[in-house]
Amino acid sequence: MSTRNIHTTKHAGKVALITGGSTGIGLATAQRFVDEGADHVYITGRRQPELDAAVRQIGRKVTAIRGDIRVLADLDRVFAEIGRAHGRLDILFANAGGGAFEPLGAVTEAVFDKYFGINVKGTLFTVQKALPLMSAGAAIVVNGSMVSRKGVAAFGVYAATKAALRSFVRTWAVDLKDRGIRVNVVAPGTVVTPAYRSELGMNDAQIEQFAAQAASVTPLGRVGTPDEIAKAVSFLASDDASYITGIELFVDGGQAQV
Repeated sequence: MSTRNIHTTKHAGKVALITGGSTGIGLATAQRFVDEGADHVYITGRRQPELDAAVRQIGRKVTAIRGDIRVLADLDRVFAEIGRAHGRLDILFANAGGGAFEPLGAVTEAVFDKYFGINVKGTLFTVQKALPLMSAGAAIVVNGSMVSRKGVAAFGVYAATKAALRSFVRTWAVDLKDRGIRVNVVAPGTVVTPAYRSELGMNDAQIEQFAAQAASVTPLGRVGTPDEIAKAVSFLASDDASYITGIELFVDGGQAQV
């Protein structure tokens, strides 16, 4: 479903940051935030061409900042720019991440360091460095995965990073309660995005086969779309979820639930 016909005030006046916002779930969420009334949305990513394309697609109220969440100086630069322009941050969607299929016997130190560096270290310091710009009523959503609780062959490193994020959010919900900042996890099921090609290295036939297999074991009988995840992120980030913190919301068509 396109978000182009959605115009609400759900996020009116809000300033949001989405890491990994140039494609896939991040881009769909950025589009939805803008269409739902956000004052301004910042997106980050490592590849300038994709960032430029995302800005053109969204078309308004969006700024792209190139940066790698593993690099703390890049994070400092992102938050300094937001601080100078707006002086605050109301919504953080810590979405940037990555993974690769590596059987246990083939996992290398480089693979481990790469994905724990992006998914765990990068997310931790993204959240930490956002906090000075956030005040009571702000919301943090972390992008997890259904594999935090479901075993998928050869996906152990990725799954472990997402389980670590789930654990972090439990602690952060307690750490931030006195500041009035909510923090939750959205846990997508199988959602085909450009990362299947750029990160997982799949071709069209492999993606089609993977999606068909996932659909066959999902109660709703299909894979999800980026905008379906974006809707859940928007909910968790909004005042509609004002009494929700510390949860892991599965948006997986039931795949990890039955």
